[in-house]
Amino acid sequence: ETQLHGLKKQARQASRYRKLAGHIRRHEAIALYLEAEEVKRALKDARVRMDEAEREVARLTEAAAARATEQAEAAARLPQLRDHEARAAAALQRLLVDRDNLDREEEQVAEAMEQAEGRRKVLTGDRARAQALAEDAAAAQSRLDAEQRELEAASAGEAEAIAGAEQTHARARAAGEALESEVHAMAERIAADEAKAKALRRRAEEVSERLERLRRQADEIARQRADLQAQQIEETRLEAAKAAVAAADETLEAARREMETADAALAAARETESTAREAMQQAEAARAKLEAEAAALSAVLEPGETKDWTPLVDEVTVEAGYEAALGAALGDDISAPSDAAAPMHWQALPPFEAPPALPDGAAPLSRWVRGPRALARRLSQIGVVDDEAEGARLQPELAPGQRLVTRSGAVWRWDGFTAAAEARTAPGKRLAQRNRLSELRQILTGAGEDAARARRSHETARADFEQAMTAERTARTTVTEAFAALHQARQSHGELTQEAAAIASRLSGLDDSGERLAGDIGETEATLVAARAEAEGIPDLASARAELETARATLQDRRGDEAEQRSALDRLTREADARRRRLSAIGEEKTSWARRTEDAERHIRELDERLAATGAEIEALAARPAELRGLREVLAEQVAAAEERRKQAADALAFGETELGELDKTLKAAEQALANTREDRVRAESAVAQAEQALANVEDKVRDRLECAPEQTLEIAELDPSQDLPKREDIETKLARLLRERENLGAVNLRAEDEARELDQQINSMQSERADLIAAIARLRHGIASLNREGRERLLAAFEKVDAHFSQLFVRLFGGGKAHLKLTGAEDPLEAGLEILASPPGKRLQVMSLLSGGEQALTALSLLFAVFLTNPAPICVLDEVDAPLDDANVDRFCTLLDELCHSGSTRFLVITHHRMTMARVDRLYGVTMAERGVSRLVSVDLGAAEELRESA
Repeated sequence: ETQLHGLKKQARQASRYRKLAGHIRRHEAIALYLEAEEVKRALKDARVRMDEAEREVARLTEAAAARATEQAEAAARLPQLRDHEARAAAALQRLLVDRDNLDREEEQVAEAMEQAEGRRKVLTGDRARAQALAEDAAAAQSRLDAEQRELEAASAGEAEAIAGAEQTHARARAAGEALESEVHAMAERIAADEAKAKALRRRAEEVSERLERLRRQADEIARQRADLQAQQIEETRLEAAKAAVAAADETLEAARREMETADAALAAARETESTAREAMQQAEAARAKLEAEAAALSAVLEPGETKDWTPLVDEVTVEAGYEAALGAALGDDISAPSDAAAPMHWQALPPFEAPPALPDGAAPLSRWVRGPRALARRLSQIGVVDDEAEGARLQPELAPGQRLVTRSGAVWRWDGFTAAAEARTAPGKRLAQRNRLSELRQILTGAGEDAARARRSHETARADFEQAMTAERTARTTVTEAFAALHQARQSHGELTQEAAAIASRLSGLDDSGERLAGDIGETEATLVAARAEAEGIPDLASARAELETARATLQDRRGDEAEQRSALDRLTREADARRRRLSAIGEEKTSWARRTEDAERHIRELDERLAATGAEIEALAARPAELRGLREVLAEQVAAAEERRKQAADALAFGETELGELDKTLKAAEQALANTREDRVRAESAVAQAEQALANVEDKVRDRLECAPEQTLEIAELDPSQDLPKREDIETKLARLLRERENLGAVNLRAEDEARELDQQINSMQSERADLIAAIARLRHGIASLNREGRERLLAAFEKVDAHFSQLFVRLFGGGKAHLKLTGAEDPLEAGLEILASPPGKRLQVMSLLSGGEQALTALSLLFAVFLTNPAPICVLDEVDAPLDDANVDRFCTLLDELCHSGSTRFLVITHHRMTMARVDRLYGVTMAERGVSRLVSVDLGAAEELRESA
């Protein structure tokens, strides 16, 4: 609705927008014309500066060319001077290199003399050391010969001594080993007797402790039995709990009946409210549509205060059906005002004294039109005919100033002008709109009353619907409370029943435990007597320990003698091995010293030869310095002459380079001036290009903004170039103000009326869809409530069955105790959680997660089988469920499984490794590997095997 109001406001702004657009176009034309003139003046100045820069560039180019010619000539002379200087310098350099070579050769001769003297000294010392080495080798060979003779003498008779020592050691070791065997056997007998005595004492202590523990357990069982007998539930409490369950059930049924009645009333009220809402929406939509049409027509026909004069068409009243006739007859003349101050207006004149009569068959239009007196003459000369054929027939009979029209808008004028009915005029449309506006205002009165009645009916239906919803919520709350009370009563009754059954089961279990403990006590007492009698038959261990200590002391002495004999044998063996190793080393050393003697003699001969060669080299080097001094004197004269020639060539080259440098500076200055002038020319060209581009941009702006050729700007701007032109800043300021005024108007939407009509249809559609959605939500909530009610009933029924089966199966698998299921977390069973409470025999009631692994497994099996008893399935797979159970529990599990198999239609597939389970099944399946890498399935029908055994 807000958007619809905005569209109507935009339609009223369209007129103002068009006026501003005309002023903006004229001021833009003025601004663009002034900008173009400024750009043209700037372009003319830039072209003058560019011509001056061109002339200066030509002059400086000629000067730079002359300087370049002079610099090139100087540069051409310079290579020859450089060549002369380079040749003189090369000749001087070669002589200097020869002089340096003589200096180096003298140094090399002196260095070679010094090195030769050093080598002769080194060779002399090496010969003396080689001679001394030869003498040392001869002395070492003599010493090794003497040591070899001494070792050979000491080795005589060592084999007999070693053999005797080995025999003595063997006799001592045999005696020690025999005594050690006797000591070890004696120690083992004593240790066995001690271990047996200790085990008997420990066994007697354990049996005594077990006997005491069994007696305490028997006392505890007796105490628990007395406590349980005192805790037995009275029958009256069970009967009262059962009666409470029945009463709560009756209350729940009554509440459900009330809720069904409330649901029916709510559905009827919802249907009534939906019907009333649809009627109200239709009435509101019809009224809104009429109001929108009336507002649109009012905005067009009654725009409010304006500075323009009111057109005559707004002061005329015409009967319905004759609007097109009046508009066609008067044309655009009816848009003129009746105010004499207007440039174009209607003036009230006295009526004709004898007006020309209309042709027969034509009635004057003034019968159906009421308006200002200024229209009297015009209306009296306009006739209305029935159809176009009649108008065409009567047209030749018209007097000057007369015309004929039809109700559809066809026109025949006295001067021959004819217009068909299709050519409708704006005044005719405006008159039709004014009549439609009057009609709409009359209709709107009745539409508003209808909408008000529909709104009151909807409010009444809405109140009834809310009251029905409140009653339905109250009934639902009552049902929920009754259901919670029933659940609490059933839970209390179940707890009492379970407690009574648990007490009976625990009493039975305590009786069985008492009988079992009595038998265990008797067996334990007999075991204790036998253990004590066996402990008294063990011999005394003190004398055996004393005898063992004496034997160990003798064994220690024998082991000392054996160690001494083994030490003497080891010493003789080590000495013999050392002599053999030394004799072998002496032979190797003698061979090594002989080889050293030969090497020393050969080295002495080589050194004598090298000493002779070094002496000859020293004599040759002593004569070389005199020859080098003669060559140095000749070379000095040649170096002086070459230096003089190089100096003369260098002076000539320096003068040429100086001249070339001055010419380079002159050329660079000329080139720099030319470059600066060229830059000025480039800047002038850039200014010309920028001015031309600016002029082109202005022409583009003219084409884009004004959509005309640049030559037509003066015509649009309405300027006279011969007169003083306005300032560009003032025009741009006025243009900015006009643009701001246009922007302040905002966007003008010429399709506002069509968009308002479409928006009105969308609003009506959305309201209808909203009503349908509310009705669908109500129906969905009703369906959800029905489903939840049925789900709660089915869930509680299934829960009670599973809980009953679970309690029975738990007692069977555990041999006593109690267990039950409990809904927790919420009063609604559909949102509540499930908790498993279990109490194995001898333990308090607790959640399943606090039980041991085996107890959890049995509890889980009880729940699983309880579900299968409630809703059996064709097959059940149990994977390793007996793994945490002992043999007694496995036996109970197999017994229960056998009963379930033969009492129902469920077949059980058990995966197990337990021998008792495999022995109780009907058929066994397994996988064996008869060959490596080859698996084979094996099956055994135990039932058939048992029948075969019985028949045999």
